[in-house]
Amino acid sequence: MSLNPFLPPLCLFSALMVATPQPVSANRLKEEQSPYLLQHADNPVDWFPWSDAAFALAKKNQRLIFLSIGYSTCHWCHVMEHESFEDEEVAALLNKDFVAIKVDREERPDIDQFYMQVATRLTGQGGWPLTIIMTPEKIPLFAATYMPKESRYNRPGLLDLLPQIASAWADHPQQLSTDAQEFLARFTPTASQQTFSADFSRQALRQIKAGYDAQYGGFGSAPKFPRPHQLAFLLQHNRLDADPQLLEMVGKTLTAMRNGGIYDQLGFGFHRYSTDARWLLPHFEKMLYDQAGLADLYLQAFQVTRKPLYAETAREIFLYLQQRMQDPQGGFYSAEDADTQGVEGQTYLWQKNELLEILGPRTGERLSRFFHVEDQGNFKPEVADGTTRDNILHRRETLEYWARQFETSPESLKNKLEEARQILLQKRNERPQPFRDDKILAAWNGMVISAFSRGARVLDDDSLLQQAEKCADFILTEMRTDEGRLLRRWRNGQAAIAAFGEDYAYVARGLLDLYTATLDPQYLQQAIVFATILFNDFAADGTIYTSADLKELPQRTSERYDGAIPSTPSIALELAARLSQLTGDSRWQKQAEHLLQGAATEVKHYPQGFPHLLAAAERIIGSSRDLVIVGPSENPQTQALLKIARTSYQPLMTLLLVVPNNRSQMSEIAPFTREMKMLDGLATAYLCTNHACGRPITDPAELAAKL
Repeated sequence: MSLNPFLPPLCLFSALMVATPQPVSANRLKEEQSPYLLQHADNPVDWFPWSDAAFALAKKNQRLIFLSIGYSTCHWCHVMEHESFEDEEVAALLNKDFVAIKVDREERPDIDQFYMQVATRLTGQGGWPLTIIMTPEKIPLFAATYMPKESRYNRPGLLDLLPQIASAWADHPQQLSTDAQEFLARFTPTASQQTFSADFSRQALRQIKAGYDAQYGGFGSAPKFPRPHQLAFLLQHNRLDADPQLLEMVGKTLTAMRNGGIYDQLGFGFHRYSTDARWLLPHFEKMLYDQAGLADLYLQAFQVTRKPLYAETAREIFLYLQQRMQDPQGGFYSAEDADTQGVEGQTYLWQKNELLEILGPRTGERLSRFFHVEDQGNFKPEVADGTTRDNILHRRETLEYWARQFETSPESLKNKLEEARQILLQKRNERPQPFRDDKILAAWNGMVISAFSRGARVLDDDSLLQQAEKCADFILTEMRTDEGRLLRRWRNGQAAIAAFGEDYAYVARGLLDLYTATLDPQYLQQAIVFATILFNDFAADGTIYTSADLKELPQRTSERYDGAIPSTPSIALELAARLSQLTGDSRWQKQAEHLLQGAATEVKHYPQGFPHLLAAAERIIGSSRDLVIVGPSENPQTQALLKIARTSYQPLMTLLLVVPNNRSQMSEIAPFTREMKMLDGLATAYLCTNHACGRPITDPAELAAKL
């Protein structure tokens, strides 16, 4: 890692003598709600939250800003805190020459996204903790990720770097400011000159296929991330292109992930990623957005294949969310840490003798074989003293295979495994538990609403629908202003921070999915309200910006790339396309077309980086379907038609219900449905492809055949 090129060469810096400031017993972060900021509230560093007061002090004293961005369950954020921010020597340097600001990236994606884009431009890499040194005007001079206290392995340490940068600023403030301003001017993105092409999806498929790991499933080499939107893109194209290879790739990956150590075999839910190619050794952090995205994906796979394992996995994820991550009022918490008492994975690991002692020799031995527990351990094989070592529970073979090995029936073995799982989980719950970040974020809860809504439809489970509605009602009552605007974060009864583009996009999509599950028009109407705010306040230049204005940052930012979750422009494209289908309103079609045009140049450069955007684009440039069912909502024939529509895998289809004796509300939302009537007094389905409708259908079997 090298210094920012704006700074003079290292040899020109002179070390500064540092006077010891007054110690800080508790800094300003004590008053914050963010769990991440509260983790740093007792540091000797005199931290500020991102605030006008911090920048006013920096301007008054002409100090540089030391900005540190992370999140509460970030392993290397913990490491940097322990090494440096709890260290009196580092704190003395920061307190003397800088104004130090801490930001929770999950609370403030606008700040994180802007400075992360700067960091990747300057250094070619990004990640957290993100370290930025900038002028009092918020113009960055230096960017890095994790930094040690002392220099090592060609990586500058804070003890060396901070005095050098402070000295450079003292000697050349105008030069550094001018150079930084010139860089920022070059940072402004240019408009897309490319036309969006249907061939982008084919190029993306070729690139994704080329990276497929046929031995272990997944894509690329270690580390492997569970990218649900990428696999959902493959499922969609298996449907569109009738390509069995795509379904095979998805199936192998989903099975390998469910059986691997990346999946919590006792408590359920997925860890963040696998550090190895086999999905065995996870990074143990659990993120809410992963659970929502993967539950939704496994449900889609179940719709396509009807394999029970996929439905079972989705149900288990939902159970984990309800047991570990749900606030009593209905919202869902953000994450669980990888570390327990400073040791990664400590809560989740088992030694074989523990299993034998807890379950007894016979059951313990059988469970050890089923979950591949080894005498020498499979997690930390380099233990010097030769003692029994730790294991990650994982599966390789099917339940049927082990039933044959143990000479029992699959059903009997399943029951025995469930008994043993509950015993072990109870024992595990008696251990120290990983830290849980209990803030509730609007966008991530929008994802949860989508997942539970699909679960209710696909699994025909009213209890899942109740959870989706409970979460939606929580957001709509607890996370809105008096004017009806969304708020980003809720914690300890306090909602705060004006919502960002991703909050409006994901919550609006969640409400659309909830409408599909309930067919209650209030959810569709509220989705339209939030989508309207999204496009009125955040859309410009063919994209969706993270923030609505420029009040707090030098530039607005947008990120189209589908990373750990689909990007906000990708979700906005899906939202606009679906609303165009549902309402027939041309303004939504135009919004979708603007987003496609704006993304074309980036997508052409690297198609496989935009799987969700490409999946959503099929609704505009491919073949979309609209299904309108007209009939009394409680009528058995209406319900029969709806059941076919809800359980069939139709990734590009929208569903509307028109109740004949209550047409006014739906006629206002979707005027094109006014002339759609019941045929011969029977509930009737109108199936339209690319806005051309076939003849009315009253027979459920005929509708099933058409779909």
